[in-house]
Amino acid sequence: MGSINDPKVGFGEVGGDRDAGSSPDKSQYERTPLDWGLLREDSLNNLINVYSVDPRKGAFEMKQDKYMGMDVHQATTVVAVRDGSGKLVFETIVETEAGSITRLLEGLSGPMHVGLEETTQAGWLSEVIRPWVSEVVVCDPRQNKWMQEGSKGDKPDARKLAELLRVGLLRSVYHGHEATRELKQLVQAYDTFQLDTQRVMSRIKAIYRGRGIPTPKDGVYRPSQREQWLEKLTEPGMRQRARWLYAELDQVQLLRKQSRKAVRVEGRHHEAVKLLETIPQLGPVRAAQIVAIVDTPYRFRTTPQFWSYSGLGVVTHMSAEYEMQSGRVVRRRKPVATRGLNANCNRRLKSVFFSAAASGKQSEPYRIYLESLQMRGMREEMARVTLARKIAALVLTLWKKGESFDPKKLSWMTT
Repeated sequence: MGSINDPKVGFGEVGGDRDAGSSPDKSQYERTPLDWGLLREDSLNNLINVYSVDPRKGAFEMKQDKYMGMDVHQATTVVAVRDGSGKLVFETIVETEAGSITRLLEGLSGPMHVGLEETTQAGWLSEVIRPWVSEVVVCDPRQNKWMQEGSKGDKPDARKLAELLRVGLLRSVYHGHEATRELKQLVQAYDTFQLDTQRVMSRIKAIYRGRGIPTPKDGVYRPSQREQWLEKLTEPGMRQRARWLYAELDQVQLLRKQSRKAVRVEGRHHEAVKLLETIPQLGPVRAAQIVAIVDTPYRFRTTPQFWSYSGLGVVTHMSAEYEMQSGRVVRRRKPVATRGLNANCNRRLKSVFFSAAASGKQSEPYRIYLESLQMRGMREEMARVTLARKIAALVLTLWKKGESFDPKKLSWMTT
């Protein structure tokens, strides 16, 4: 028998050929000294991994990676842990509180990978457990089709999350850096007040439309004309409801102005916002929204990836692309069928680029570009989409290069 320093000894005489999938023989372990180990030579990096052998149990004892699935709720969190082979090794229910969760992680040994779905508590919980584990994956629930199979419950969901994490089928959700956290909160508040303003205005118009009263343009919202509009409502209850909605509209509009001012002030502290402001039709608020949502341009390796994230990616459908001609595979010459823009996107970012394209159609340098597209036979709405894609490409390129917008360097090639 050769020396223990010979890597071939561990496989040939102790454990057999493990690469071929054969299981170790228990009788061989009984003849093996306790201080021996199975050695495997890694051909890629020439490192030798040593696995300890317990001849009494006939098994390999090593610190395997563990995969934890967490089904998080307001009061409790269901935890399921699987080992590298997929076996369920631990399961418990803990309180959704930082101290309880960290104490649980302290009691578990070995490298730990944690997977949980994107929820209200996901951002906070990922920050709590990140120092205690090797990896945290916050996944998109809409992408986990396997979660819908079988029984639905807290424990089955936690087990499925652990298994999907183990096999690498969880699609992670990006959580930004701390440097832009304050800007994110301010932008989110501004977007919320802006949406609330639109909703209240729609409710006010719905009252008048419900009584057959036409409401052209925006005169119904003006404080100077409100009494005239309220007199058209003959029912006292409906008139009082409209007064309350007008009061709510005044408060929401005031909060929207204050949040907009706060976004502009905070945006001055970020160099990326100052850089994107130089692009026509973006301005300080839209630039701050882009920085708050995207966080860093290096999340996207190519422009088409950024288009897809922004809802500007063109979805195409093709089938039966190839045929056989004279014994050779040849691609068919047929047009690619388009199915519009991708639906799975960041809708706030999509709104930013479309609003910039809509407001820039009458100003330079975008007006000439749109006119050239329409002269080539492109419809107006398609030309606006193309301009939005062009603005998004400019944002990504200039942000990565750290350059300001220069109209002399602008290429108006159709994107």
